Formats: sequence, structure tokens, C-alpha cells
Amino acid sequence: MKVAIFADIHGKILLPFKLVDLYQRTTGEQIDFILQCGDMGAYPILENLDKATIKHAKNNPEELGFHAGFTKEVPAIKAFLDQLNIQMYCVRGNHEDHDFLDALERDSGEQPYFSIAPYDKVLVCKTGHPFVLSDGKDQLTIAGIGRIGDRKGRNNARFIQDYEKKALAQLIRKDPSLDILLTHDKDDSSQRGYGMKEIRDTLDRLLIRFHFYGHTGEPYNEQLDTNRITRSIKIKELEFEQSGVLPENCMVVLEKSGEETFHLKTVDQSFTNQLTKFNWKF
Repeated sequence: MKVAIFADIHGKILLPFKLVDLYQRTTGEQIDFILQCGDMGAYPILENLDKATIKHAKNNPEELGFHAGFTKEVPAIKAFLDQLNIQMYCVRGNHEDHDFLDALERDSGEQPYFSIAPYDKVLVCKTGHPFVLSDGKDQLTIAGIGRIGDRKGRNNARFIQDYEKKALAQLIRKDPSLDILLTHDKDDSSQRGYGMKEIRDTLDRLLIRFHFYGHTGEPYNEQLDTNRITRSIKIKELEFEQSGVLPENCMVVLEKSGEETFHLKTVDQSFTNQLTKFNWKF
């Protein structure tokens, strides 16, 4: 079983699917699922864009890719996603239309995730609600923590909400083992004064094999967490550089075979360079 993992995509919803399609055709390896660490850029209504997205969209219209291709069915996109037949599981970031996401989450009942686009291929994990992905042979147990942390008590939808904190407290009480914790923010142990306390609490109190996150703008980093159990991986954001190519270590593949065998690899930049800012849509 293989999953491809990406960080911040900022409206380029289709790009992870394009990279996975190219990866499968190039390597002959099958990817079963995509995981994505937030900042989807899920803005169906342009009037709800935040200031940062408005600023970046002036130079990069792909910041508005969700609005353009994922608010209503586009035949070419539907045909491509149906042929690829892979779902992407995301967590919320801080650059999303949270009113839009909140309404979909409220209507989703007891499901641990909910669909945000007409193709049923882009799904958002509810914070603190674990679920299992299976390829029919192997399984991965996953939980997500969306949004970002706040040390100043601000009342803003970008920051983790009280109901999500309660869901995480319930998750910790159940004490499950997780293969993957998927978050947007990092934990709050950084000396730079940001991060999310709830991520740190979850890492310290649950048995978790891998923690993947984005958000910070820092380079790719893989290290053993301070809990001495979890492998913590900061994935480089999926943003085109000034030259038009994607940065190094922006695509990660995790393979699981059997109960205890895992293999993690970063996809070489010579591969991702095949999709540039100028050709990736075509």
C-alpha cells in the first residue's frame, strides 16, 4: 500500500493528482491514496478570499484554482479524476473559507471526513476523528488536526476551535495507535513562538508512527520526535519557485507492507521538475 503526501497547495487542487498520475506512469508503482497537509485554498466564493490569497492571486491565478475547477463539475477534470480514481484526504489550513467548510462538516453526520468538491475525490478530515484507509490488503490508521494554533486567545476561524479540542481530548482518552498524524501546523515546542499545543499533547500521549505537516515555510525536515517514537516530517510546500519548478522534497511516498514494515522516500526533484508552472495543467 502506497500513499503520496503533499503539504500546502494553495488552490492548485489538481496538481497533487497530476504528480501522482505522472509518478504512476513513470515508475509503474501504484499510489492508493493522497494525503495533504492543509492550505488547500478552498475558496468557492471569491468575495471570501483572505488578504494573503488576494495578494498572491494577483501574480498567480492558480491560487483561485478551487473556485475555477472544483465548485462545479468541469468535464475534463472529471474525466481525468475518474480515470485516475484516487482520493485525496486533507486537513484544514489557515488559508481556507472556513464558513464553507464548517457548513459541509455540520452536514456530514458521524463520518470522520467530508467531501468538498463535486468529484468526490477531495475529502477533508475532521480534527480528532480517526479513520482507516485500506487497499484490500494493508491498512493505515490516520487522524488529522486542522487549522493552526493560537497563543493569544484570538477568536478567528483560522485557529483550532473548541469543538475540535474536545474531539482531540476524546481521541486521547480512547488511546488508539495511529500510523499517521496529519496536521497543517507544527507542535508548539519551537523557540520561534508559534505552533499548536494540541499537536504536542497528541504526540506525547498517543502511539504514533509518523507525523506529517507543512505550513511553516521551513525546508524539508525528518527527525525523531521528542517522544522518541514518532518520525516527524516537515514536507516542503507545493509552491512553484521563481524559476517555475517545484522545490526539492515537496512529494513524499510512504509504503506499508504487512503489519510492521514501512518505507518512506522523498521523490527526487528531477522527477517533479517535469511539471512546471508553465506546463502542469496540460
